[in-house]
Amino acid sequence: MAKGDSLVYDNPLVTRYASREMAELWGPQRKFSTWRRLWLALAEAQHELGLLAADGVQPGIRPEQLDALRAHLDDIDFEKAAQHERRVKHDVMAHIHTLGETCPEAQGILHLGATSCYVTDNTDLLLMRDGLRLLGDRLMGVIDALARFAHQWRDQPTLGFTHFQPAQLTTVGKRASLWCYDFILDLHEVEHRLSTLRFRGAKGTTGTQASFLALFRGDHHRVRELDQLVAHKMGFVQVYPVTGQTYSRKVDGQVLDALSGIGQTAHKFGNDLRLLAHRQEVEEPFEAEQVGSSAMAYKRNPMRAERMCGLARFVSALPVSAAQTAATQWLERTLDDSVNRRLTLPQAYLGIDGVLRLALNISAGLVVHPPVINRNVKNYLPYMATENILMAAVGLGGDRQELHEHIRRHSHAVTQQLKEGAERNDLIDRLQADPAFAALDWPNVLNPIHFVGRAPQQVEEFIEQEVEPLRQRYRHLVNQNGGELHV
Repeated sequence: MAKGDSLVYDNPLVTRYASREMAELWGPQRKFSTWRRLWLALAEAQHELGLLAADGVQPGIRPEQLDALRAHLDDIDFEKAAQHERRVKHDVMAHIHTLGETCPEAQGILHLGATSCYVTDNTDLLLMRDGLRLLGDRLMGVIDALARFAHQWRDQPTLGFTHFQPAQLTTVGKRASLWCYDFILDLHEVEHRLSTLRFRGAKGTTGTQASFLALFRGDHHRVRELDQLVAHKMGFVQVYPVTGQTYSRKVDGQVLDALSGIGQTAHKFGNDLRLLAHRQEVEEPFEAEQVGSSAMAYKRNPMRAERMCGLARFVSALPVSAAQTAATQWLERTLDDSVNRRLTLPQAYLGIDGVLRLALNISAGLVVHPPVINRNVKNYLPYMATENILMAAVGLGGDRQELHEHIRRHSHAVTQQLKEGAERNDLIDRLQADPAFAALDWPNVLNPIHFVGRAPQQVEEFIEQEVEPLRQRYRHLVNQNGGELHV
């Protein structure tokens, strides 16, 4: 960092959390070069549809003018644009002047019939589309990593919890499948948003296309074709059928809701990991020289999960702002949406990009401690095993009611001892010493795998039915690993 840079606030979403790829997607170069591509697409479409000059005879746009625009799509003079904006107080006009001065032969065909939202709104839709594609790829990386982890640990019994109180046993892999499925639901939502996202197109000042109708001398057919042709040139199949000056701001809210959903999933995943780290059962990766605390050298804080939760919480709050923006638009357009969208749209994408990079890094490096898990299972298994013990003894010819009474008396006696300070639960010892249960195959009855139901099979079925089809669709991504993190 240069000395001068250290004096000014920078956004940690860019400098610490998001990928370079996502930061560049929402950066000035991408934004303003897209404006230029949109001006080119509009001029190309007008030329292809036979736009005539004012005399009604000469072509309104000449091929050499298009060539001039094509030659200057990326060589943006940002200082010159800033000078123009300080003078005219309008960012779009500033860049029209900048491009016009760069290729003066094309200055007269720039922005023909368009309003500022032709470049600003269509650019945002393009950036949101490309950002969703990138986030979809990241989601698939997390899904694949969690599915591999779930498959590896599908048979490892562990305590299940309801209300964070010990409940029936599950398996480490089955629990991971729950995290994985939430991310799959998020991927489906991202794919839905991508499939329904449309282009604003060439709609004119208030969405009526009046300016384009004038340019094409009342030819409605060519105006409709212009709308579609520009969209196709920019990679969209459909345009929004009606707009005001802007496309409906509900679209922003819907996209941010999808990103918030990813944040909710990641936050739940991170919270679970933090609880499991406290129990020392499952932990996030911890590097050899990583420091957990500046004061307490022994600490192994789950900092990745904590960071993921913090970023997720930030993004999950942004849809409220998008919803308020959509609700408070006036008639065909009001400009108070601009500053809000400059903040919420990029930061939502940058934040979730950071969340998913963390989620992938964690998922690809989860550490399981079976001895700790087995010890915790053993501590709680006596009570959980009583129903299986009862059924096994009945199966050997015992009287169900009498056996139930034996278990009840022993259980209450153990509970009382524990309340009085006993260090261990000796219920199994008591039952094994009781002649009523002498014929049981105790090692088999007490095997924790008999207490997890269909958890291992559920994991296998889940991977086959839900994950494998996605792996086929994203087959070029499934081997990606967690990258380096700035910690």
